[in-house]
Amino acid sequence: MAQEVTLTVDNFEEEVLKSPVPVLVDFWAEWCMPCKMIAPALAEMAQELDGKLRIGKVNVDDHGELAQQYSVVSIPTLLVFKDGSMVKQHVGAAPKPTLQKIVEPFI
Repeated sequence: MAQEVTLTVDNFEEEVLKSPVPVLVDFWAEWCMPCKMIAPALAEMAQELDGKLRIGKVNVDDHGELAQQYSVVSIPTLLVFKDGSMVKQHVGAAPKPTLQKIVEPFI
């Protein structure tokens, strides 16, 4: 059973940039209602796409330097990384079908 990975400055390179499969990185915060709205869909996708896609979460309150590094100015921001590079960005909450369309070209 796949689960979402909590990303930090210390593990970002290993978990995202060196990942053998594409990674959807969710920049979120505890106080962000739109972030909470998409969380269940992301958790489902982590299980459904196990082995094809990883989902990582960056709490911007705890790891603001990562948000700054990737120019995240509003949350939720979803970034798709493939082969160590950011290949797609989506800002704002979206229903699960839209979230799936964001990652489909890369898996």
